[in-house]
Amino acid sequence: MSAHYDVLQMARQQLDLAAKHLDLDSGLQRVLAEPKRQLIVHFPVVLDNGEVEVFEGYRVQHNTSRGPTKGGIRYHQDVDVHETTALAMWMTWKCAVADIPYGGAKGSVKVNVRSLSKRELEKLTRRYATEINIVIGERGDIPAPDIGTNPQVMAWIMDTISMQSGYTTPGVVTGKPIPLGGSQGRVEATGRGVIVSTAEACKRIGMNLQGAKVVVQGFGNVGSVAAWLAEKLGAIVVGVSDARGAIYNEKGLPIDQLYHKYSGMDGGIMNFKECQPVTNEELLQLPCDILLPSAISAQITAENADKIKAKLIVEGANGPTTPGADAILSDKGVLVVPDILANAGGVIVSYFEWVQDLQNFFWEEDEVNKKLERHMQRSFGQVWDTMAHYKTDMRTAAMIIGVKRVADATVMRGIFP
Repeated sequence: MSAHYDVLQMARQQLDLAAKHLDLDSGLQRVLAEPKRQLIVHFPVVLDNGEVEVFEGYRVQHNTSRGPTKGGIRYHQDVDVHETTALAMWMTWKCAVADIPYGGAKGSVKVNVRSLSKRELEKLTRRYATEINIVIGERGDIPAPDIGTNPQVMAWIMDTISMQSGYTTPGVVTGKPIPLGGSQGRVEATGRGVIVSTAEACKRIGMNLQGAKVVVQGFGNVGSVAAWLAEKLGAIVVGVSDARGAIYNEKGLPIDQLYHKYSGMDGGIMNFKECQPVTNEELLQLPCDILLPSAISAQITAENADKIKAKLIVEGANGPTTPGADAILSDKGVLVVPDILANAGGVIVSYFEWVQDLQNFFWEEDEVNKKLERHMQRSFGQVWDTMAHYKTDMRTAAMIIGVKRVADATVMRGIFP
């Protein structure tokens, strides 16, 4: 759905709303509405059959007022420079809400990874990394995994930049394999942060997470971890989806079994028989207490928001709820914990990984998880208090915090020259 929805317009609408609450100077708002840099690259890759394919890729850096830029790299056939720019902008606010010293960036390559062999994927990654190495670096812009990429892809990028630098640069990417300078707890961090946010929201609205019925859209890195942790805390996960389809069982689904026996296999979770197959649209509208949209952007829109039955939505994906849907859900009394807060766990632990790489000193997993939980709880509390102060919804409250911190840093630094 995101390919048909202008997510950059959506990101700018959210900025406009926060700017009104802050009475932001119009010139400063124009600065924040535009990216600092958009790099578009076209590069050839020799495929296994000897043919040459030309791919299009992007790296967008939105804002550097609070530090180096940070953001994932996405491999997907539907990406474009506008979506990549919107995601970079959201990363700026996310880093500011989490109060870590980064600005936002995003990278992407227009490719269907399922059509590539492992060797082709490596060649594409190394050539893309070479094309964008003029803007990335461990003190300037630090990529991480996103849709279609993983720790192995990060390892190839790190090795490519290291070969070109003449020495190993582990801090140039995060989300790496642990033997190459990755952090304990990084793979689970985004999903873990989503569940910390879910638990904090449940406390404040008087919902018992134990026994709550949960639907998870997306069963990738974020959704599968969130589903597993929700189940560990006593929630009943009744619906999940992956790229092939969605399944539902009102009595609950066995998350561990789905992940280890079905996820990633041919047919994926649709091969599990003790359930009812449903469409992606039906999944979002299933009877449940908590909905965790953890797939792609613009899934909850003005067209389907009124049919959603969940009382609490916690956004594992970036931009899954459109402004039109936000208004409908707010009128219905549905609490939406926004992406720039709910899924900040990934960038928080990426920050921890980067700090560990620069120091060459690494932490135990329980230390990483405790620091993540404290960071998420503090950020959640600040957004909740801001929501009460401004009498607004959580997304606008989070945007107010994020935009104010970036705007203040911009003003303090001044405009060069």
